[in-house]
Amino acid sequence: MRKTLIALMFAAALPTVAMAMPEGEGPMGSMDGSRHGGQMHGKGPYSQLDLTHEQREQIRKIMGKQMLERKQLVDKYLEKLPPADQKALKDEMAARHQKTEAEIRALLKPDQQQKFDAIQKKQAERKAEWDQFKAWKAQQPQKAQ
Repeated sequence: MRKTLIALMFAAALPTVAMAMPEGEGPMGSMDGSRHGGQMHGKGPYSQLDLTHEQREQIRKIMGKQMLERKQLVDKYLEKLPPADQKALKDEMAARHQKTEAEIRALLKPDQQQKFDAIQKKQAERKAEWDQFKAWKAQQPQKAQ
């Protein structure tokens, strides 16, 4: 149980990394490299492969898909935990996420902080809309297939 909980916490914390990704195509946004910290060229495991733009895009799509699948897997096992453990895990994840955001914001210049705040606000609005949609969908009668 303890190993499962630790593994769930680790895997659930990984989407925090997605916060640094720019918006655009793909499940976590387009990662065209110019704003992605040069992970696909210049630094990182793919820097020595001399990838074309198309190859970088395909790899990014694969990695985005893998990240989404990982989140779905974590959610699957999270549902198996008792409600008290689920809430505790979600609360701890939220607290760590907020701490990470605060640390990132502290590194930014004032003009960057304003942009960061605007991005955070937009993401909060999207999350609220998504939660509202999920609540609405849960109330809809299920269609027999």
